[in-house]
Formats: sequence, structure tokens, C-alpha cells
Amino acid sequence: MPRTARGIVKGYCYHLLNRSNGRARIFHDSQDYDSFVSLIARAQRDIPVEVLAVCVMPNHFHAVLRPESDDGLAQWAHWVFTSHVRRHHQKYSTDGRLWRGRFKTSVIQQDSHLLTVLRYVERNALGARLSPRAEAWRWGSLNWRLRSVSPISLGATPVPLPSNWTEYVNEPQSLQELADIRSAVGRERPIGNPDWVRQTAAELGFDYSITPRGRPRKNHDPKTLKAQLTLPESEK
Repeated sequence: MPRTARGIVKGYCYHLLNRSNGRARIFHDSQDYDSFVSLIARAQRDIPVEVLAVCVMPNHFHAVLRPESDDGLAQWAHWVFTSHVRRHHQKYSTDGRLWRGRFKTSVIQQDSHLLTVLRYVERNALGARLSPRAEAWRWGSLNWRLRSVSPISLGATPVPLPSNWTEYVNEPQSLQELADIRSAVGRERPIGNPDWVRQTAAELGFDYSITPRGRPRKNHDPKTLKAQLTLPESEK
């Protein structure tokens, strides 16, 4: 299987997250949000990446994407974010870094885990108490699913959405689900069943993301310590 430097391979679904520099607000009015959505629509026409879910927030951005080429997602993200920075600087006479840096991604197993992440993305504004209902947030894909004309063409999800999807998205997610999703995208760790996570991390070069952080724990077993103390200096 071909690899990329960021472990992004066509055909997989990815949860993408990018935050503003210093978590400062970068979308100030409806025009800012609409302008960013229009950039996503333009990128969609030129770069083969399926958009499965989106939520544009005041200081960050979530999306679930499925690239059709190994370098498609990186090209898509680079164009959207750099184009947005130019527009923002022109409108507000600012300069310097707007986004924190490189975006983060987490590859998703295409089963119930994908539905969990889609739901997380589409209820993000509700979770942040920016909207009374998830579908009321104008700059999210749940709202667009209910429109006669969507500003962005949403791709068919590999796992069919339940018939009660809107109500399901509005239901609270468990603390464990939230922790798992945030940890996965924060460390760029695959999200799915344990065996799938280990296999996919190895195949895509994300092994570092599933290893514990920090120094390995020291072995304080008395027998081991005694054996180490009796070894000749040259064998320690």
C-alpha cells in the first residue's frame, strides 16, 4: 500500500481539525463563515476529495473527508486554509499566522465509528452551546442536509446514516465518546476497533500515535534490580 508523509491514503475517511493561532476568533460575522464555506465549495470542484461532514466554528474547523488520491487531502487543506488567510488579511488588514499550523487528521474505521465521528462533527455547534439545535447552525453539514440546495455537495457516507439522523445527532454523546474522538485527532491516532487501530497505524505509519507518551516506566522489580547490581560493569 502506498504511503504519504502524513499517512494519508485514498479511500480512507479522515477527521480533519484545524484551530486558530492562540485559539483567537477568526470568523467574526456571517460573511466570514459564508466566505469560508465558498472556499470549500471551490476546492471541491478542483481537488478530488469527498466532503462527508463539516462544521465551521468561531475559532476552529472540523471536517470528515475521503480523498480520492493520496495527496488530495493535503492539497485540499492547503488551498482552503491559505486562501482563507489571504481573504481574512485583506478584509481585516491583518498579517501573520492565522491558523495554529498544520492541520491534524485521524483516520476512521468505516463502521459505527464513522457514524460516531460524523455525529460529533455535525453537533459541534450544539455541544459548544452556539445553537439550540445542531441543524440550526448554518455553517454545518447537518443544516445543509435539510436544505433543498446545499452550498457544498456532500458525498455519500460509506455507512448509511440512520433514518432518524437529525434527532440522533441532537442527542448527547457520552463522555467516553468525546474523549476518544478528541484524543484520536489530537494525537492523529486511528479511531476504530483495537485490532483495526493497530493494523492501520502500522500500515499508514502512525505507530507513534498509539504508543504511550513519556519515558518508559522503570522496572522496580526487586529480582531484576538485584540481577542488574550483580552484573559485571561491561554487561550493564
